[in-house]
Amino acid sequence: MPQSEAIRAAMVSGDREQQDVIAFLGDPASYSGGQRIDRFETHGNLVFLAGGDAWKIKRAVKFPYMDFSTLAKRHAACIREVEINRRFGSALYLGCVPIVRSRDGTLAFGSDGDVVEWAVHMRRFDQSALLSNVARTTGISCDLARELADVVHEAHDRAERFSGTSGAAPLRELAASISTRLSKSGIACLELEQLARGLSDRSKTWAATLDERAATGFVRRCHGDLHLANIVMWNGRPALYDAIEFDEAVATIDTLYDLAFLLMDLDRHDQRPAANVVLNRYLWRSQNPLDLRGLVALPLFLALRAAVRAMVTADRAGQESREARETDLEKARHYLRVALHFLAVLPPQLVAMGGFSGTGKTTLAASLAPWLGQAPGAIHLRTDLERKRLAGVGELDRLPESAYSREARKRVYDVLYEKARSVLATGHSVIVDAVFAEQDARQTIQALARDVGAPFHGIWLHADPEKLLGRVAVRRNDASDATPEVVRGQLQSDPGPFSAEWTALDAGGTLAKTLGRARAAIGVANTSFESPTE
Repeated sequence: MPQSEAIRAAMVSGDREQQDVIAFLGDPASYSGGQRIDRFETHGNLVFLAGGDAWKIKRAVKFPYMDFSTLAKRHAACIREVEINRRFGSALYLGCVPIVRSRDGTLAFGSDGDVVEWAVHMRRFDQSALLSNVARTTGISCDLARELADVVHEAHDRAERFSGTSGAAPLRELAASISTRLSKSGIACLELEQLARGLSDRSKTWAATLDERAATGFVRRCHGDLHLANIVMWNGRPALYDAIEFDEAVATIDTLYDLAFLLMDLDRHDQRPAANVVLNRYLWRSQNPLDLRGLVALPLFLALRAAVRAMVTADRAGQESREARETDLEKARHYLRVALHFLAVLPPQLVAMGGFSGTGKTTLAASLAPWLGQAPGAIHLRTDLERKRLAGVGELDRLPESAYSREARKRVYDVLYEKARSVLATGHSVIVDAVFAEQDARQTIQALARDVGAPFHGIWLHADPEKLLGRVAVRRNDASDATPEVVRGQLQSDPGPFSAEWTALDAGGTLAKTLGRARAAIGVANTSFESPTE
C-alpha cells in the first residue's frame, strides 16, 4: 500500500529496517499454514491478520503528538497497549512479541536473534463485529446499548484515579489547541470561528463543576479513544480495545469526557436512541450526584469530541491527493457543524409520564427521550429502577409489598424529584416515569417545574382494562413488579382531577400512534422520531 507524503516525512532512520519487518508480516510463509494475509493501517499502526491472529506494529514515525521513533519507544508503547487494554477487561490481547533477525539474516517471531521490532499479538475478530459496522447494518438495539453502558461503566470503575488535578484547565487548553490547529489546516470557514466562540462561552459554565469532579476522583486513566470502531462484539458482549497508549495525558480525563466520544459517535451514526439509552443506563449504574451535575459539561464534551474528529480528519486531508483531500476537508467541516449543533443552547423541559401499569409509560418515555432538549436527549428517571436501587437489589429482583407502601412510594418520588431538579439545573431535559395516581405527587412535580423555571408537560396514559391486564401478564425481564392483581387494584382507585398542564392520551393502540399523540401534546417537531431498535 502506498504511504502518504506526511507519513513518509515523519519516518525516522529505522524505516528501512521496518520495511523488512513489514514484508515479513505480509508474507503468508511467515505463518504456519500459509494463510492469506489481510492488512490494515493507520498513521501510527500497521495490523496484519493471519488465520485467527492479529499482529500490530507501531510505525517508525514521529509526530508532535506521538513518538514511535525508536525501537525502545515502540516496545514501551506495545507493552503499555497490552497492559491498558487488559486492565479494561479485554480478552483480545495475548501479549507483546519480539520479531528478531537470526544469524542467516531471516526474520522470525520470538526466536534467537537480534530484536528488530515488537508486535502486539491479538486475537483476530471479524470486521463485521465492530460496533461501527453493526451501527451501519442492523443498528444498535436497546439491549446492546444497555450492555455497552455497563461495559463502559465497569471500565471506568476499574480505571486508575487521579485526585487533586484540575478538571477544567486541560479542556480549556484542548479547546484552544483544536482551534489553532484547525485554523492552520486549510479548513478556514465560518463554522470554525463560531466554534471557537462557542467553546469559549461554554467554558464559563462548567469549570467549577469539573474541578470538583477532578478533586473527587472523576479524572481517571480512561480509554481515551472510545468510538464505535474501537468496540467489538466478542463472545456475545461488547469489548473495548485499542485504548490510547502513546500519551497518558490524552487518556487521563474526566470519565464523562471519555463517555462523550461514544455518545458523539453513536449520534454521528444516526443512533441517537441508542446514545440516549447508553447515557441513561450509565447514570443509573453510577448513582453519583456528581455525574448528574457533570451533565452541565456534556454539550462541551460532545462538541470537543466532534472538533477532535474534525482536526484528525483535516490532518489526514493534508496527507492525501487533491481529490481525497477535498473529500476529507468537507468531512472535517461536517464535524465542525456537528460540534456547533452540540453547543446550541436548548431550554430544558420537564415531562411527567403517568398512568397505571400496562399503559406503556416506560416505552413511550424511552421513545420520546432522545429527541427532547440537549443531545443525546432527556434524562429518563423511572420509579421502578429507583425503587430497586434504594432497596439494594437487582433491577429484576422482586420486592415485597412493603416496598410499595405510601411512605415507601413517597421516598422514591422524593429521590426522583431531587434528581430531576439537579439535572434541570444543568440545562438538560427530564422525563419522570411514574404512576402519578395521587394528586399530591402531580402537584409536587408541577411545583418543581415552576421552581426551576422549566416548561412542564404532564401526560396521563389510559387504555381499556383488558389491554392493561394483557400487557402486564406477558411482561418479561422488566424492573416493574406489577402483576395483573396490581393492575386490578389500581383500576379501583380514583386519581382525582387533573390540572390543565396534564394531557390524557389513549394508549390502547400502537406505540407509533401513542407516540404521535404525545409528540403533538408536548410540541416536539416531527423529525427523526423512531423508537429504539429492539
